[in-house]
Amino acid sequence: MDIDDLKDLLSKVQKGKVSLEEALRHLKDLPYKDIGFARVDSHRALRCGFPEVIFCQGKTPQQVVAIARQIIKGKGDLLATRSDKKIYQAVLKEFPEARYHESARAITIKRSSRRPRKGLILVVTAGTSDIPVAEEARVAAELMGNRVEALYDVGVAGIHRLLGHRGLLTQARVIVVVAGMEGALAGVVAGLVDCPVVAVPTSVGYGASFFGIAPLLTMLNTCAAGVSVVNIDNGFGAGYVASLINQGTSNKK
Repeated sequence: MDIDDLKDLLSKVQKGKVSLEEALRHLKDLPYKDIGFARVDSHRALRCGFPEVIFCQGKTPQQVVAIARQIIKGKGDLLATRSDKKIYQAVLKEFPEARYHESARAITIKRSSRRPRKGLILVVTAGTSDIPVAEEARVAAELMGNRVEALYDVGVAGIHRLLGHRGLLTQARVIVVVAGMEGALAGVVAGLVDCPVVAVPTSVGYGASFFGIAPLLTMLNTCAAGVSVVNIDNGFGAGYVASLINQGTSNKK
């Protein structure tokens, strides 16, 4: 149940179209539903604007389906990250409308009818090896109701590839920059634009990148203003933050 569903339910109670007993049956699972091995946060959409997201890594297909069942019951969109095809097949069996985004390793089910926000979220990668994390960000931001475009493989080793897209960079309200190795791209992009940059360090790189620690420190230490940094390989977190920023600015330009 999201905020619009709650308003609709309360309006029907006020008009006498729904009894108090029936309304209580709808609300009884707030703020969470205990399904034994998990407590599904059925109140998340009311608090945060988007339902609970399933992190599939470490869960069985049966556990993912059981959690998905509760989220879908609340009429919310479904996003399951770090999934594989085995989990997807289990979800698809119960929800034929489920879609698997192979590069992003994500499952989505679109139930809401929200119109995309006007602002553009641009997802940029330094290299092609960063694309899976970037796709996770893109899928998350799109499902949350944003217009998203991608600009991949424009890292600092060939900076002319980035500079050739200055027009697209200046159109964005938020830019998600995904980079491994030394992670310099986020600071470079932030020095070219007047919008927030969400930086995502990835675990891509040779030994001295320390599985993402090196780009994480580069992004945290950038001298360019306007850069915020999420955790290593956290494409979902970057897409979520970008969506919140775009939501907050969508009526300001």
